[in-house]
Amino acid sequence: MSAVQEKPLGIKAYGHIGHLPNSRMGPGDHHCHQGQARIATEKARDRHDQIIVTEKVDGSCVAVARKDGVLIPLIRAGWPAAQSRHEMHHLFHHWVMANQQRFLDRLQDGERLVGEWLALAHGTRYQMAHEPLVIFDLMTGARRLPFRVLHERLGGQDGFTSPKLLHAGGPIAVPAALELLGPMGHHGAIEPTEGVVYRVERRGEFDFMAKWVRPDKVDGCYLPEVSGQPPVWNWRPGRSG
Repeated sequence: MSAVQEKPLGIKAYGHIGHLPNSRMGPGDHHCHQGQARIATEKARDRHDQIIVTEKVDGSCVAVARKDGVLIPLIRAGWPAAQSRHEMHHLFHHWVMANQQRFLDRLQDGERLVGEWLALAHGTRYQMAHEPLVIFDLMTGARRLPFRVLHERLGGQDGFTSPKLLHAGGPIAVPAALELLGPMGHHGAIEPTEGVVYRVERRGEFDFMAKWVRPDKVDGCYLPEVSGQPPVWNWRPGRSG
């Protein structure tokens, strides 16, 4: 990116989530606080904690922001997807533009929907049974809106896909969450899925997140720059989604 350009929102579209103990970590990853891990998996602070666990899908983190009434498809770092050097992000930009009324109906100015773009296989291959975008967060600035608000926005006749909800309630240990996930998850993975994401809300508002990734997972093993092989596409325009 040119030094004279600015990110449309002035920030990254999405940050990194801390890992739970025994989760597979890559370069630049970090553990969540020990106390957070305990709240999510062992003992809540009190009845005002709610632990929500969803399937972790494996693709490219992207976002769709609404700014001054205009939609801006973004990559995780906060730059416009249309300016990316990767074909998958250009496909994402065009897909958003083809579905722009659906996004405009759900986004207020200053908000963005964040999700995983599954078009190109990264470390997991999928047989796409739904659209290539799986949305997991609704944000304004650095603030995540409550889980219930996200799902109210995503619903409706032309609703978007969200990660499979595995658990909502008290703390749940990772092995129990993985049993609910199953070996292949619920999004059409044709090999063991990546893991689970914990979201902890308190008094109905977002508090923190943590994730667990299976230890044998290899980040980006299907990406050409890692594999040395041609790209593996889960989805291409005209095929599905």
